[in-house]
Amino acid sequence: MNEKIAVNRRRFVTTTALGLAVGALARFRPASAQTAQPALRRIPPIIPGSNTTFGALKQIRAGELNVGYVDMGPATGTPVLLLHGWPYDIHSFVDVAPALAAAGYRVLVPHLRGYGTTRFLSDATPRNGQQAALVADALNFLDALRIDRVILGGFDWGGRTACALAALWPQRCKGLVAASGYTIASQDDQALKPIAPKKEREWWYLYYFATERGELGYRQYTHDFVRMTWELASPKWQFDDATFERSAPAFENPDHVAVSVNSYRWRLKLAQGEAKYDEIERKLATHPTIGVPTITLEGDANGALHPEPAAYAKYFTGRYEHRQLIGGIGHNLPQEAPQAFAQAVIDVDSA
Repeated sequence: MNEKIAVNRRRFVTTTALGLAVGALARFRPASAQTAQPALRRIPPIIPGSNTTFGALKQIRAGELNVGYVDMGPATGTPVLLLHGWPYDIHSFVDVAPALAAAGYRVLVPHLRGYGTTRFLSDATPRNGQQAALVADALNFLDALRIDRVILGGFDWGGRTACALAALWPQRCKGLVAASGYTIASQDDQALKPIAPKKEREWWYLYYFATERGELGYRQYTHDFVRMTWELASPKWQFDDATFERSAPAFENPDHVAVSVNSYRWRLKLAQGEAKYDEIERKLATHPTIGVPTITLEGDANGALHPEPAAYAKYFTGRYEHRQLIGGIGHNLPQEAPQAFAQAVIDVDSA
């Protein structure tokens, strides 16, 4: 897949179309001529789909979960935490992770709660999918691994979690790469502020999951539902059966449906959140700014509801750059455009 990146910068004067953002990397550095500059680093060419497996996963107890995760690259490398979205899994980073590991990073890719080999430690724990629960999961995961500071990267649920971590715990975040930009939300935004009908239509599953029929339907037809969602969210991504079937077992997790449905019902104020997360949600509802170095990415064929870059630029108060990808790139951006995503991680690290 040919990838070109149209770079739209808020804090950088030049707007240029690039295959990879080498020029952007130079402009992403401190301006002082007295500051020592690291050598430019380029990710070698990545052919999307060239990797098909991660091999054996590791497991670790972290907070309420036993988390299944990928751990690639040198143990002494700069840690990179990559977070997937709904309804995807760790294979969204199947090409990104090896490229970053080869570049010297320690790459961590966990299955979110309700996915793959990640399991709740107790049957009594609510199968809660609210925003703050996933943020707490990510913090607990880093604490279990005794990792203080990481580069964060994610999309969809993972992008929201990464943004929230960078906003509220900047001391834990060296840099941020977020597909579809700033997606931190409040219940009032999503439950009480209608949007244009053409946009509401893209959120059909939100209303489907609000019904008992929707929960039953998703449980009965999980495989078909997820595949259809992939097709709608990335209408130009020509993935084959084998690509989908490698991810499909992740959705057989016994908690997947409950966590997914709860997440979307919580957003509409149709499900109660847990009191222990109230303070995090209160802070996130204020739309906190993000001051760590950040690169946001967006594809030109994203079929899922997503904000326009101009609407969220104001939330990034540190070094910031937006990169618009062309060439039919949809919602599952890391898997569809691994070269651009991996290069963004390296570029934000240089800042």
